[in-house]
Amino acid sequence: MGVEEEFALADPVTRKAVLVADAVVEAAGRLAGEGHVVGEMSLAQLETVTGVCSDAYELRAEVRRLRLCAASAAREAGCLLVASGTVLLGEPGPPPILDKPRDHAIAARFGLLVDQQCTNACHVHVGVPDLQEAVQVVNHLRPWMPLLLAMTANSPFCGGRDTGHASWRTMLWDRWPTATPPPYLRSVDHYEEVVAALVDSGAAVDPAMLYWSVRPSRHVPTVEVRVADVQLGIEDTVAYALLVRALVAAALTDLRKGRPALPVEDTVLRAATWRAAHDGMSGQALTLPLPGPHRNVPAWQLTEALMGHVQGHLRKAGDFETVRRWLARLRRHGTGAAQQRAVYERTERLADVVDAMALPEPPHADATPNRKHEAICEGTVQPT
Repeated sequence: MGVEEEFALADPVTRKAVLVADAVVEAAGRLAGEGHVVGEMSLAQLETVTGVCSDAYELRAEVRRLRLCAASAAREAGCLLVASGTVLLGEPGPPPILDKPRDHAIAARFGLLVDQQCTNACHVHVGVPDLQEAVQVVNHLRPWMPLLLAMTANSPFCGGRDTGHASWRTMLWDRWPTATPPPYLRSVDHYEEVVAALVDSGAAVDPAMLYWSVRPSRHVPTVEVRVADVQLGIEDTVAYALLVRALVAAALTDLRKGRPALPVEDTVLRAATWRAAHDGMSGQALTLPLPGPHRNVPAWQLTEALMGHVQGHLRKAGDFETVRRWLARLRRHGTGAAQQRAVYERTERLADVVDAMALPEPPHADATPNRKHEAICEGTVQPT
């Protein structure tokens, strides 16, 4: 498995987005190694890319290392590295995108869709044997995507206001024509036909612009789950990735035992995705992954069904307690979205929310580490 995390860059005084990704990526490359910290479309964000990890210990070490390298590089460039799915204050001004041919081609074709495109997600890759199984695993995973989104919602504020949603990143991202739940895929040939049609239609400039919430990767032999907002803390990211890996393992088991995936209607899946983006874990969730008529239940009730579905695979990998503790923290303190709002409710200052979401600096840094962020990340205190 491997994880990609996207972060926003903010001015330490105004807390508004700053367009310094080039400088931060260059500095981070010296610390983290080539290709582990890269630019995204917006110059106000960057992405960390772990190496391939086989267990929780390796993944935790890699996520921690890359976060510290990126935070240190941001400090060197005079800015904050913020673990939020959206820009809380201000919007990045021109030029908003990296100076690369592909990004310019996307901007020329999609126009205003590129605006406000500093959205920060967490992508989890899990290895699968071949494309045939990857396509079928996507079918098995797609009904679970809304619940995973609800668990990981971390973007309630954008551009200086409360959006009324737990994951506003999802709402911004869903403006793109290919940023949808995946269709039910009948075969590899059907998958390739869909990809070709999307590119031919102009909705994607190339196959890599297939922005489904879960998809077979085009460049590595994995299934890539793309539904989550970037997570506040290291343990949040690690536990979420382990849960995704267990879901993939359960899908492979069902596939090899001849159990078909539930063919949830695309429009219903999209509606459930909106509900998850709006409510997070504080509201209702449709029982899409379960047999029988779809109905609304408390999101935590569906989480219990999810844990029952993957418990054996989590225990086999030694990951059950890590995921259980993460879910217990979510119950106590809420998702990242709830924690952001808790900070704002006390201080009524979005600048304080930015500070609480800013990654701590490395122990050897001159400045004092962000103890408030560390405490929130570890779940030892509620944000105040």
